[in-house]
Amino acid sequence: MNYLEKDTFGMYSISGDGAGPETRKGPGPELMGTDTLVGNDVCNIQGEGIGNIKEIMLDMRSGRVSYAVLSFTAFLSMGEKLFAVPWNALTLDTEHKRFVLNVAKDNLKNAPGFDKSHWPNMADQTWQKEINTYYSIAA
Repeated sequence: MNYLEKDTFGMYSISGDGAGPETRKGPGPELMGTDTLVGNDVCNIQGEGIGNIKEIMLDMRSGRVSYAVLSFTAFLSMGEKLFAVPWNALTLDTEHKRFVLNVAKDNLKNAPGFDKSHWPNMADQTWQKEINTYYSIAA
């Protein structure tokens, strides 16, 4: 699924007749609603589908997005394992209407994850450092 398919308010619509320049209506994709992003597909830089966004975690003190919680489809045998990925590790691919994570599929097997019944303390700085280091994100 992608953000255009979930856009119930029409905030990402584009108008134009195909003969001239298209005009964007609304704020997207520079400013997007979290409700339209949950469920979006995620692929790696090779274009292989690796999962989708299950949740978006906001830092309530700074007002910034900290993590996207992903479910990686490559590991269905692992059950409901989830992965917190730093928001800065994801890039929006507006052409294909999905997110890109610059991590090889095989490297995800060792990614730090958790099950849906045992969420980590995402405010813990040691945990944050581990996640940021794994995805090569500067603190």
